[in-house]
Amino acid sequence: DVQLQASGGGLVEAGGSLRLSCAVSGFNFDEIAIGWFRQVPGKERAGVACINNLDGKIYYADSVKGRFTISRDNAKNTVNLQMNSLKPEDTAVYYCAATSRILTTNWGRPEWYDYWGQGTQVTVSS
Repeated sequence: DVQLQASGGGLVEAGGSLRLSCAVSGFNFDEIAIGWFRQVPGKERAGVACINNLDGKIYYADSVKGRFTISRDNAKNTVNLQMNSLKPEDTAVYYCAATSRILTTNWGRPEWYDYWGQGTQVTVSS
């Protein structure tokens, strides 16, 4: 079975850091792209970062460039999202998602992902 398990959310003060992890199973880890998305009530789910294990390309939303880093741990079949310099506007439920489709400029569009993990809440206090 395909499974994505997200973890690592929590409450942090503005300027702090959190590290999210997405454990992936049921895939050939080298042949998928993993994206992180976030969603706040009343808004659409938005792409935050993506790592394409097929070609190693990495994508970030402009709002997180320079603050967030996505990486993969091949030994653990895990994709991590290191979030630094957090801001209150980063508060959201964060989801990881996987796809075997080819992603380029469409990396941030949720409809291109086939499998989703459960969300993890990130709350940044001001």
